[in-house]
Amino acid sequence: MKDFGGDRAERTTGAGAREAATSGHAGGGGGRVSWRALVAGAGAVATDGGAREAVTSGGHAGGAGGRVSRRALLAGAGAVAAGGLVVPGRAAAAQPTPERAAAAQLAPGSLDAVRAGSPTRIVPGEARYENLLRGNNFRFVGSPDEIRVATSAEQVVRAVDEAVQAGRRVAVRSGGHCFEDFTASAEVRSLIDLTSLNAVGYDERRKAFFVEPGATLGQVYRVLGAGWGVTVPGGGCPEVGAGGHFAGGGYGPLSRRYGAVVDHLHGVEVVVVGRDGRARLVTATREPGDPHRELWWAHTGGGGGNFGVVTRYWLRSPRGGLPPLPRAMVQHVTFWDWGQLSAEKLARLLRNFGEWHERGSAPGDPRTGLYGVLEVKHQAGGIVMLSVQADADLPGIDGLVDELVANVGEGLTPVFDLRKTVPWLHKMTWPGTGEPGDVLTRRYKIKAGYLRKAFTGAQCAALWRNLTKDGGAQGSVLLIGYGGQAGAVQPQDTAIAQRDVVMKAVYQAVWTEEQEDAGNLAWVRGLYRDVYAETGGVPVPNEVNDGSYINYADADLADPLWNTSGTSAQSLYYKENYPRLQRIKAKWDPRNVFRHSLSIQPG
Repeated sequence: MKDFGGDRAERTTGAGAREAATSGHAGGGGGRVSWRALVAGAGAVATDGGAREAVTSGGHAGGAGGRVSRRALLAGAGAVAAGGLVVPGRAAAAQPTPERAAAAQLAPGSLDAVRAGSPTRIVPGEARYENLLRGNNFRFVGSPDEIRVATSAEQVVRAVDEAVQAGRRVAVRSGGHCFEDFTASAEVRSLIDLTSLNAVGYDERRKAFFVEPGATLGQVYRVLGAGWGVTVPGGGCPEVGAGGHFAGGGYGPLSRRYGAVVDHLHGVEVVVVGRDGRARLVTATREPGDPHRELWWAHTGGGGGNFGVVTRYWLRSPRGGLPPLPRAMVQHVTFWDWGQLSAEKLARLLRNFGEWHERGSAPGDPRTGLYGVLEVKHQAGGIVMLSVQADADLPGIDGLVDELVANVGEGLTPVFDLRKTVPWLHKMTWPGTGEPGDVLTRRYKIKAGYLRKAFTGAQCAALWRNLTKDGGAQGSVLLIGYGGQAGAVQPQDTAIAQRDVVMKAVYQAVWTEEQEDAGNLAWVRGLYRDVYAETGGVPVPNEVNDGSYINYADADLADPLWNTSGTSAQSLYYKENYPRLQRIKAKWDPRNVFRHSLSIQPG
């Protein structure tokens, strides 16, 4: 990795905000399936989003069959893939924290002076308030007394300090893709919006790349790739904000090859609140002699909204630099008709995918270059889809893809196969990929679990029961490949405790109207409880299961109605790392200012 210095240290960009809608509903039962809608929405997995994501777009189709529109399939194939939104924004030079205070001395009206001033305050009754109120999941709409729009770390300090002094509960939003109500609960009185704090660039002093929390993943990939030919192994949904995505661990199409995002995290700049109730800015790095190193460690998978407000991440792999940007992506997409499935064939399909990952997920194995996602829609959805993505320049890549596709689909006849090679950034920055639904369909519930091995026979039977029962027409189950280099790191070296898993499982429903909430919630909750019936309705760590992923936040894990295991939600997310996170919480957030329904409790 060459040294990144000189004039490149000034090459940065920021992100504006722009929405992109994905396609809508497919036709009703019994008639011809609208493959355009099905494929455009199929398997849109937000491979971790800020607080992460795994959501599908579009609606559902009735029946199985109908004439396949190849044009529609080609247009939508690979919705599981990474995609992105490229947006222009402000340019900002890398400014190490000690120099930021000087901004207040700048000429009034200059950009830096504005950034060092007071954050914009928006209150109920203003048109802006309604437009900034909602996050990605329209199930949750808060009613804060104010929304503070910050454009600098100094403004975040001021917004937090003023809220704490006034006794207002604080929540922070970057991309807005939280699965639960962390930023929209009734207790939140001050919502701090970080979408305008969005610079990406290179910090010459720290010899590290920096990313501010409001930057979207698509923007991060575009700027790092275009400016320096590097990337991070982050998620495949380009509108997800880096803020929550990074703090929760972060993973995506390159993680089997390069590990989690936080395996490349060098440092964080965080606004914290002390015992005196005053906000201040702290920098913590992974350097062994850093007195704040534990605060850095807490942000290597501890999740957002627990310790403070991250205003900047520094990224540099332990060996220096960042992973190189691949030249091109090869993607293979296979569809099978649900009509071919029986309980036995579904179990075989699921276990084939799982057992392949058991065999092919050791660090350094050539198969770790493949990123596979298997989505099984509800029977009413009519399809099963496998997507495989990889660096097109890996040795023998076509043969590796062929092997995986043939292994998973053994005994089934595809209704469609497609393999395309495209520029890597084209796929990772395609507008709207992975968004949950379309411009109207914005309600969802996501549940998840880590897997050390393939599903058991009992779990496969539970999936069949629920994917064929009434009430789940808008639901699906996904298996997402993991492991590889992510397993080369010891559980105690970062806050991510699950380091020997090979897959993530996602259980979801995405719908349109509020009156559909109860039915969809009941279905996905019942499915999840059935799959984990032997362990109290949740993925308690054992030979097969290994807890869950904090970026796929699920408040049900803290509800004794749905978790009867005796294992806390925090233990499911953090396992043996939880006591250490509690101690860090007690030191850096002693007043428990930053909290939500799944937050770390002070030790």
